Amino acid sequence: MYKLMIVDDSVIIRNRIERSLSSLQLEIVATASNGDEAVRLFKEHQPDLITMDLTMPQMDGLECIKRIRDMSKETSILVISALSDRQTGLKALQYGARGFICKP
Repeated sequence: MYKLMIVDDSVIIRNRIERSLSSLQLEIVATASNGDEAVRLFKEHQPDLITMDLTMPQMDGLECIKRIRDMSKETSILVISALSDRQTGLKALQYGARGFICKP
């Protein structure tokens, strides 16, 4: 079973992602509401997959992606964000995200 960490500043979105992925073979090992918390929990749980929002307090998703990439090249990061501009999506991919999904 793959380990998943959900990172989003909205508890509603975190719960929605968790419910959406519940039928997959994923163990949700952590949820975080900001980038600082995500980096700390990443070190503790070493998830295989991370869903990442970009707009969060304390540390945004782009900086968080860079820091996690410095610790692990193998972890897959999927950005799920309301920011849909092309430049931000490309930057997230350049920093190491493996995909980008726009929130409805």
